[in-house]
Amino acid sequence: MVDFMKTKNGFVLNDENECMIAEITYAPYGEDKVIANHTYVDSSLRGQGIAEMLLDRLVEEMRAEGKKIVPRCSYVVAMFDRKREKYADIKADI
Repeated sequence: MVDFMKTKNGFVLNDENECMIAEITYAPYGEDKVIANHTYVDSSLRGQGIAEMLLDRLVEEMRAEGKKIVPRCSYVVAMFDRKREKYADIKADI
């Protein structure tokens, strides 16, 4: 299990030098939604499922807060489409 650090508007993974190597960010949208607007994974971590783990961490947080996610980041758009059943309850439109 990867331990992502919560930031003001997202989650990050830092390396041993405290350099950010993966992140997902969002922007608040009204009282009950956030816009997932950016996902990044360093090339050294690609192919290990880190991006999906970041998305799942964001989904977990938003479910706990009773909020929905508006997908705007291309990765989140693709994942919400590819795994519709997994994310159906959390997806929102503007």
